[in-house]
Order: sequence, then C-alpha cells, then structure tokens
Amino acid sequence: MKIKINLLFILILSSFCLFAQQSKLSSAAFHIQRSSLQNSYIKFTKEKTGRVAFMGGSITEGKGWRDSVCAHLQAKFPDTKFEFINAGISSTGSTPGSFRLKDEVLSKGQIDLFFEEAAVNDRTNGFSDVAQIRGMEGIIRHMRVANPNADIIMMHCVDPDKIKDYDEGRVPNEIANHEIIAEHYKVNTVNWAKEVRDRIAAREFTWKDDFKDLHPSPFGQKIYFHSLNSFLDSAYALASEQTTIQPHSLPEIFDAFSYTEGMYMPVQQANSVKGWSLIDSWKPTDGAGTRKQFVNLPAFVGETPGAEMKLKFHGKAIGICIASGPDAGIIEYSIDGKGYQSVDLFTQWSGGLHLPWYIILNDELKDKKHTLRIRISSQKNSKSKGTACRILHFLVNE
Repeated sequence: MKIKINLLFILILSSFCLFAQQSKLSSAAFHIQRSSLQNSYIKFTKEKTGRVAFMGGSITEGKGWRDSVCAHLQAKFPDTKFEFINAGISSTGSTPGSFRLKDEVLSKGQIDLFFEEAAVNDRTNGFSDVAQIRGMEGIIRHMRVANPNADIIMMHCVDPDKIKDYDEGRVPNEIANHEIIAEHYKVNTVNWAKEVRDRIAAREFTWKDDFKDLHPSPFGQKIYFHSLNSFLDSAYALASEQTTIQPHSLPEIFDAFSYTEGMYMPVQQANSVKGWSLIDSWKPTDGAGTRKQFVNLPAFVGETPGAEMKLKFHGKAIGICIASGPDAGIIEYSIDGKGYQSVDLFTQWSGGLHLPWYIILNDELKDKKHTLRIRISSQKNSKSKGTACRILHFLVNE
C-alpha cells in the first residue's frame, strides 16, 4: 500500500512538473522576425569571418547578456573569426546613438550583424516621441546605407515604467516609436520588456527578488540572453549556405529630418569670440564622477557669463554633446542671426556626475551653410555650482 501511495505521489509530482514546464511562456512569443539573418549566416559559414556590433546604453555596455551572446555565436560558428564591438555607453539612447554611430561603429569596418537597444534611456533621458523616431531611424537607416547587407536586431529592455505601462494595457511610447521604425525597415525585434512583464504576471519569477533592477541581476541577464540566443537559433535554422548575400531593401525615409547622416564635428572647428578656450585633453578636477568615454578628450570650454563662441557648419541639424557636471550653466544660442534661445545644461544627475548629455538645438534646418553662436548666461540653475559649458562634440546631421 505504501509503495502504491509513493508511486501515486511520484506520478502526481511528475504531472505537476510537466504542467509547470509546459506553462512557461515561450520566448518566441516576444520575437518579431521581419527579415532573415541569411547574410550574416553566409559570412559566418562561408567566409569564416564576422564583425558583430552592439550599440546601446549601460545595459549593453556592462558585462552580462552581451558576453553570453558573443560566446553563443562563437560556439555556433566555431571556425569563424569574430570581431565583437561593444558600443554600449551608459546614459545614451537613440539620439546619441545616431550621432556616434559613424565614429564608434561604422569606422570599424563592415558590420555583418548589428544589435541595437535604446528603449530605457530614451524614456529616462526625456527624449520626445519625434526625437525617438528621428534617433532610431538615424541609426537604422545609416547602418543600412553604410552596409545594405547588415542583418539587424533591435531589443527593447525592461524597466519598472514599462511593466506599469503593460500592466495598464498600453505599449510603452518608446517601444511603440522604435517599432514604427523597425516595421518600416523590416528590422527584427526582441521585446525583452514584454517578455519579462508577462513572465512576472505568470508568476514565473518576481521583479523584486529575481530580476531586481533595470540593470539585470545574473538571473535577469539569463532571461535576456536565453531569449536572444533562441531568436538567433531559430533565425539561423532557416538560413541556407546555398544562396548568395542579398542587400536588404531600403524604403523611402520615414521622417525627412531623421538623423540619418548624424556625425560628430570636432570642437576644434569652433572659434572663440570671447572667453572660450580649447582644452586638448579635458578631465574634471572636482572629484565628481565621469563616463570613461567622455574624459581625456578635446573640449571647447566657456565658464564665465558673457563668454561667446561661434561655429560654421553645413546640415539640417545642429546640437552639442556636453559634460554636464555640478557647475553646468545655462547657455543662450542663436542660429543664422535669429533670436537667442536658452537651454539649462544642468540635469537631475549633474550634482555628482559629469554626465554626457546630448542636446539638439535645431533639427529642422534647411540643408545649407549655417552659423551657430553660443554665449554663457548670467543665470544658472539653483542647484548648480557654476555657469560652465564644456562641449566635447558638436552634433551635425548632414
């Protein structure tokens, strides 16, 4: 009788485990494959070389899912010589990405497989819906023009705001905006945000105890890379070595003012009218934090009210990438002699960090020569210790 009870218990337990296993959501439900990975498959299997780039914010820059995806690709294609490019930089979203893509990714050579994420920082940094579309299209179209053969995967990372949006029955704005561009260019997407939210709703794990933060715990990193690796496996299972590389289609531009030719303009091209100076290798001396990619760079610096500079440029958009630290001030700017407008350079994070901050001054200019003037205001944010403006890059969309 005891043996029968034990056997019955085992059967019930086995049935429960099987049910629990079957009840887990499939990652495939959160993937949209709009185009094949045929081109990168041929590169990896026939030419035995591959250049793979990852662009995003701190969730991409840090160790975790990205390293596991690199290891997965190397194991999947063991005879391939890979070059992996980590172009993740903390605090950056789609607008910064569109202007730094040329220097930090495309300059490395032809990209075969490109991963892009920006959904968390696009909300955190307060980019508008229009800016999110122009930034993401800037990245995707620039990549497509630079190498029509590049296979692209866009990921949407999770944060508490996105979980709340999905819980209340709406798609987060930044994901909806990025998906507009993904659909327009037939870019593949992996919606980690929706997957994590739905798995939490299904009680597979919790945010507080398991995933823990928008910078995922080791458990959360596994959710990310298992999902992305399963997408890669499914997509490559459909590929064939017998076909030739074919360029992806390039549709008409979605927004004529998207940052599709975004680039850095060197600060050395600016001129001081009064009170600005060029520092060959800037780094802070006040003890505040930095981002490693934004120190020991040339900087065009104005620190006193009334200091004025000018820059001649050609293009449809102009902006500045600054180090917004504890003494960040307020600037006033004019384009082509029009009335001055002001911008407060101090952010919610500036008190303890020289934050890389991308500010678009105008992105709907006529495509011709222009003159930008910037002067330091005597006004400042009440939380700021000074009136400084430290420009690390000018942002131009040609």
